[in-house]
Amino acid sequence: MTHKRWTTLVSIGLTATMLAACGNGGNGGNGAAGNAGSEPSKAENGSTGSGSGGNVTLRYALWDSNQEKGARKIADAFEAKNPNIKIKIEVAGWSDYWTMLEAGATGGSLPDVFWMHSNEIYRYASNGMLLDLNDQIAKSTEVKLENYPEGLNQIYNFDGKQYAVPRDFDTIGLWYNKTLFDKANLSYPDENWTWDDLKSAAKTLTKDGVYGLLAPMHNQEGYYNFVYQNGGTIITDDKKSGYDDPKTIEALDYYISFTREGLSPMTVVDAERPELIKNGKVAMGIFGSWNLSSFAENEYMAKNFDVAVLPKKEKQASIYNGLGHAIDAKTKHPEEAWKFVEFLSSKEGQEMQAELGLAIPAYKGTAQKWVESSSTFHSQVFVDMVQYGVVRPYSNTTLVWEDKAYEALKPAFLGQATVEEAAKNAAKIMNESLSQEK
Repeated sequence: MTHKRWTTLVSIGLTATMLAACGNGGNGGNGAAGNAGSEPSKAENGSTGSGSGGNVTLRYALWDSNQEKGARKIADAFEAKNPNIKIKIEVAGWSDYWTMLEAGATGGSLPDVFWMHSNEIYRYASNGMLLDLNDQIAKSTEVKLENYPEGLNQIYNFDGKQYAVPRDFDTIGLWYNKTLFDKANLSYPDENWTWDDLKSAAKTLTKDGVYGLLAPMHNQEGYYNFVYQNGGTIITDDKKSGYDDPKTIEALDYYISFTREGLSPMTVVDAERPELIKNGKVAMGIFGSWNLSSFAENEYMAKNFDVAVLPKKEKQASIYNGLGHAIDAKTKHPEEAWKFVEFLSSKEGQEMQAELGLAIPAYKGTAQKWVESSSTFHSQVFVDMVQYGVVRPYSNTTLVWEDKAYEALKPAFLGQATVEEAAKNAAKIMNESLSQEK
């Protein structure tokens, strides 16, 4: 796929059917849980004014502990070029991350630079918590928005102001245990696999204390993909819930059937998911591209697993999203913070991100370096799936309705309600939430 075609496809995928947003704790997430970093003292956060040339320490927050080592190496490279600026990385799990940011926004102590998500950009941008980057971008020789997919740029643009620079993009793949497939004399998953193939393989592989597929209560790395593969939707173009769409209900029923039929463990706790696959408890699992480095570092997975594109029903689909780097509107060091974001967003910084096997870089032409960063898995599939990627559903208040709909679906996963009952209840709750959206 040429870079020109890749950019066009991404732009179409992100701007067309819905600018509808990676969550966690069951709500989908671009990154695994991490350990919250302690907040530095005011002295640590720098004692000089912006642009003074004195020593400054910037707080840099992210939510994926698996990417912390790589982020540290990139920060070290930046510090080598800017010896007066030190980077303190703070990591928190998905839920704790947003709790930390909310507390920081309320108390006036947001990190200087931090990851931003499509779920949250409206809330933070519309409330004046993010630095408008238009002037910095206009003056920069390293950051030109045309170097990133237009759809991602638009996610982080509010009222004509750019509040974050795209960092990465991600898709979702089907991870499978080659050793168990070989023992069962099964062909590996490929682009021709259908839902029937997935169910059949799961039935064959469910034995000896191992489940055929990990189908947890998780949206981005779970049922969202199947909804769109079946021609359903989560949110419509006119901002209505798609949970009561028959196609959506059919997809949810298929997905939940793996648990219902004993082919998947009952998993509603997000932290359990990676441990189940890393410990050999499941033969197949649905995980995003951002897991590549941590899975490659796991001896069991590196030896036994590979990854393929997701199966298809009416069509192929893989949920697509991308993060951005934002700056606190009230940072005491806007020039230094921009220097850091500029480096992270530059071709050099994005290539480092790729070579370290972190998330697929957003900068045009650098994705292949991410693929080449590890020969352990067939990671090319994540880039290939961009051509039919579906933007992670979002609106201005995603976080509100997504969590409510998620809780409404839980009884179906737990076998306490039919899928149709739970889905229609989720639609009702979601529509009530959307009706109040600005």
